[in-house]
Amino acid sequence: MLHTHEISVTDDVVRKTYVSWAQDEPGREWQALVHLDRHAPGLAPRPIARLEVDDRPVIDMALVAGLPLTEALSREQTSALAGAFLRLFAVPVPADLRLRAHDPTSFRERFRWWLEADHDWDACQDPDGVRHAVDAARRWLVRHPPTPDWIDDPVIALGDGNLDNVLWDGRACRLVDWEEYGVSDLSYEVADVLEHASSRLERRLDSSALLAELALTADQRERVEHHRRTFACFWLAMLLPGRPGWHRNPPGSTEDQASRVLELVG
Repeated sequence: MLHTHEISVTDDVVRKTYVSWAQDEPGREWQALVHLDRHAPGLAPRPIARLEVDDRPVIDMALVAGLPLTEALSREQTSALAGAFLRLFAVPVPADLRLRAHDPTSFRERFRWWLEADHDWDACQDPDGVRHAVDAARRWLVRHPPTPDWIDDPVIALGDGNLDNVLWDGRACRLVDWEEYGVSDLSYEVADVLEHASSRLERRLDSSALLAELALTADQRERVEHHRRTFACFWLAMLLPGRPGWHRNPPGSTEDQASRVLELVG
């Protein structure tokens, strides 16, 4: 994926210098930090200053204690992760807040053509299986286009399901990297976390345990399952030969994701 920033740490201050900002990543992040510091202090880094250095946007924020959830989560960590998201979802949504980056419509446009392009199928361990999954993903996406009224339960969104953005200090989870901040649907955000490569492909997260901790309604669970299919198709697209995830993941990852897509939509 596109590298958007550089990080430096001095004492207890983290300086984030943006190297690209096509989606107003600095504006989104600063708005998120200020809003969360007011309504959920401690859940995200405390904002210190928004600057411009050498013609590049910069945000200074307080250092957050903890380490990313890069290994399989314990039951205690899963409970703390759910607690962090429940706290986030309880934050009031500003009336004028823009959509999170990669909302369902723009998100599909981002990866749909990857599934339709020609690929070096022979580079895969199971070319026929991967092509079968790609065909199934394409058919499902055509049959289930996003709807304008996709937000049923408006919530503040981190906008990125990567568990690397969750810091664990031994007691609580905190959330960092708010470049894709905006309003979203609760079920869409949960699905993003459950199907992210860091959760499913790397087997870090027990999705059933997290869902139990979140105590969603039947309607919310149904929408989560729908959105999980979209994210599963996205990760298959990401892992195809020549795509960003192909070289960053071990051999067999594409086949693993192909099996997941067929499990959900095949």
